[in-house]
Amino acid sequence: MVADGLLTRQRYREVPPRVDYELTERAQALLPVLGALARWGYRWAWDGPRSDEAIDVGAIFRVAPGLIEPGEIRGLVELTVTRPDGVQRSYAIAVEDDAVTIEEREAPEAEAQIAGTEADWIKALGPELDRDALRVAGDERLALTVLDALAGAGLRAEAGADIPA
Repeated sequence: MVADGLLTRQRYREVPPRVDYELTERAQALLPVLGALARWGYRWAWDGPRSDEAIDVGAIFRVAPGLIEPGEIRGLVELTVTRPDGVQRSYAIAVEDDAVTIEEREAPEAEAQIAGTEADWIKALGPELDRDALRVAGDERLALTVLDALAGAGLRAEAGADIPA
């Protein structure tokens, strides 16, 4: 993907070795396409994970710029996932008038926070849309709008699914 101009690669001279990859402008232009594919999957192919299936919740979050319509809402939301090994990963989703961006970082300045274990997030984003175990703080409307977009809730409502608030 680096050779194809979709990612930039930054290698750091430290121990242990660390490499960061970032989307190029060319790759960012694909986010609406990825969002469209995700919406198609939510509508036609979404099913609960198999017991042996690994789910990368962060991968769902990283498609946020293709799933969230800018202009519906505005603000910064911090999503925190606690993995089974206890490690926490945080993501900052900024929704502005004309763009949605995501960074993998803590966002203590966020207007809304949503947090839960990896299993809680899988339930919340899965077919049942079970959000009971997620903790929401701050601007609840902003948090729930972002959560709805990430979970494809609008598409499931069109298909007749019961969407919990």
